[in-house]
Amino acid sequence: MKMQVAEVEAFVAIAASDSLSGAARRLSVLPMTISRRLASLEEQLGVRLVHRTTRSVSLTPEGELYLPYAKAMLEADEAARAAILTFAGAASGVLKVTAPTVFGQTVILPMIPALLEENPSLKVDLILSDSIIDIVGLGIDVAIRIATLRDSALIARHLAPNPRVICASPSYLRRRGVPNTLEKLRMHDCIGLHSMPYWPLIKGGERFSVKADAPFSANSVEAVRAAGKLGLGVVMLSYWDVRSDLADGSLQEIKLTDALPEHLTITALLPTRQQVPYRVKAFLDKLGQILIAPEGGCAVELDPGHAP
Repeated sequence: MKMQVAEVEAFVAIAASDSLSGAARRLSVLPMTISRRLASLEEQLGVRLVHRTTRSVSLTPEGELYLPYAKAMLEADEAARAAILTFAGAASGVLKVTAPTVFGQTVILPMIPALLEENPSLKVDLILSDSIIDIVGLGIDVAIRIATLRDSALIARHLAPNPRVICASPSYLRRRGVPNTLEKLRMHDCIGLHSMPYWPLIKGGERFSVKADAPFSANSVEAVRAAGKLGLGVVMLSYWDVRSDLADGSLQEIKLTDALPEHLTITALLPTRQQVPYRVKAFLDKLGQILIAPEGGCAVELDPGHAP
């Protein structure tokens, strides 16, 4: 009996998930299927790879020894498929992508129809979350991040600059006036995001922060964005979060004469692997085209420079 890729894939998924049910969720199959594939692989190898209990699983010494070879087999299989698909000019399989909620809704989701039309054999599983998730454990192909990156074993690929923008609704600015200095900004209702209670700015080439203080705060970018549009106060969000709002006038940019918001970078995080699947390359190429040449152009200055 020849060893099947699906059997090796099941074993690697078990090792990453520490449970049969977790491996089943990761591969989108039934736990019974995972168990059957593992049993077949163990029978072919003539050894037990996994210790099973009612609550968890763990690798045997033989399983620990076999795991790096199993991963190499899957990477080789994926590399071969990617080479063929690259030659054929199409992507296939399931592309698992995670991204921040607003960025995913306003930037990634609109590009999916064209991506699928160009790659008929491709499926996309989009996971939107403003929280840090386990990229490797969930089998994510690529994670789009716009926040400051922590140290990570993942591969980071910078895609485009993403300046922060201070803005507010026209109704709020008519009511309260337009602040043009830091001192005047401190007199306004600055809506805080729970993960960013202090606004990072640059003045004279040096970094400093201002506490966001307003009657309203929220734990999601979407809620802060909506509150700004409702006239509840001034917000600081990334350009790509408010691009459409700046374009349609529901939010207006506020430019300070003595400071600039600290800028971010849009980054793609990839699992540590030698061969990047063609489906990931196709997705990043399409996203890169949008980020480099957005419809209507970029409404804000992308070079952070130095404030006076």
